Amino acid sequence: MSPSLIKKNLAFYLEDIETPIGKAINFILLFLILLSSAIFVTETYSIPEPIIIKLELIDNAILVGFVVEYLVRLWCAEQKIKFVFSFFSIIDFMAILPIFPGILDIRFLRLVRWFRILRLIRFLKFKIYIFQISTEDGVIIARIIFTLFTIIFIFSGLIYQVEHRVNPELFKTFLDAVYFSVVTMTTVGFGDVIPISESGRLLTVLMILTGITLIPSQLRDLIKQLLKTANKTEQVCSSCGFCYHDIDAKFCKICGTKLPSASAQNQTK
Repeated sequence: MSPSLIKKNLAFYLEDIETPIGKAINFILLFLILLSSAIFVTETYSIPEPIIIKLELIDNAILVGFVVEYLVRLWCAEQKIKFVFSFFSIIDFMAILPIFPGILDIRFLRLVRWFRILRLIRFLKFKIYIFQISTEDGVIIARIIFTLFTIIFIFSGLIYQVEHRVNPELFKTFLDAVYFSVVTMTTVGFGDVIPISESGRLLTVLMILTGITLIPSQLRDLIKQLLKTANKTEQVCSSCGFCYHDIDAKFCKICGTKLPSASAQNQTK
């Protein structure tokens, strides 16, 4: 098999979610991202040293896997420069930054590790496919849930990382940071857990601004879709079976077959 054909096949399977090989590759990558995130959360708790060492070994192995994936994607890319500066590639590169501990400040690398969850954006379409979300409003709701989860997870990790050192009584574990993030995002504001460092307060402001920037736009799309859905009616096409047509539709938008009248459908029911 020629190198060009190998590149083409690898590039296809890295993005494919239909074929068995493509699904298997994406399942593995998705599992590694979630496992890596779970390890970060676990490390915020008091656990025995031998377990911490094993978790670090697993995380380092996952990191090597991410490096290999990044290099494979770079090798398969036809336009290398465009690939390096694309949105997904920047996220992928941030995920493998911890492999360069001698170049960057280790404290910065600990913060960067929490951005690894952003790699899930690449797999949003894949997760929608897994859960068989076929309607437009279902897809939008899935995106809203994913956005909320991402904002809370990332900022909780970052706030924990900067606050745990100066405020260990209130930010003991990752769960404490999640509690603070949820209370803050929902504007409840109990005030029992608050950041005291400048970095923690800055991250809190950024979290709020990120939430009020991203969530309303997606809610607007959901409202538009619900209004659009309200103007639809269930008229089943006798030819292709499609049943999501406009109220005044006389022909199927998929195959062009004439639709039965509302009275005829009522009599059939």
